[in-house]
Amino acid sequence: MRVIIVGGGKVGYYLIRTLIEHKHEPTVIEINREVSMRIADEMDIPVILGDATNCETLRAAGAAEADAFISVTGSDQCNLISCQLAKNEFGVRKTVAKSNNPKNVAVIKALGIDTVINSTDSIASLIEREVDTAKIKQLLQLNNGEVSLFEVEIPQNYVYDGKMLMELKIPSLFNIVSITRGESLIIPRGQSMLKSGDKLLIISDSTALKEIKSVMKIKD
Repeated sequence: MRVIIVGGGKVGYYLIRTLIEHKHEPTVIEINREVSMRIADEMDIPVILGDATNCETLRAAGAAEADAFISVTGSDQCNLISCQLAKNEFGVRKTVAKSNNPKNVAVIKALGIDTVINSTDSIASLIEREVDTAKIKQLLQLNNGEVSLFEVEIPQNYVYDGKMLMELKIPSLFNIVSITRGESLIIPRGQSMLKSGDKLLIISDSTALKEIKSVMKIKD
């Protein structure tokens, strides 16, 4: 997944590392030359030196091809404007803005930004849930966000095709609620088999996305 991050400070640096670890393709826009050079040297990724509120800078960063756009600078105004440009001028599907002032969250969201967050941990969690993989989708959050309902699409030529659930070492962090196979809805039991093309509903701890991917062998 191609993700543009605006801002290479502490939050941006953390997000870049998270995305790289999850095999995504981040591009960074940073206005400070020293910071941009450090990120380019350490991460070996594309870094655009420039103002993210300028369309030419966004074009140079490849905004037209980006799947997500995340602006985490120290300026709420920059985060808002850059996200608006990414969505309205370049058609980026998912925009995320960091709000440094909690009072600005509602205003920024009202102005068309998909997700507005004002904490580093929440942004990292968002990446885990929404930017991580198209084959796992978060459908619903429960219990104040502690528990989530995920839809997992089983790929073709699945490594566990024909395996029974009881043969998998499924941890207590998550539970398979149902299996949809064509027009049939299956309530899973230990003897239930997994098939390529199945869609699973999984309820789990909201932080367990990596464990779901690992146990179920779901690749990006």
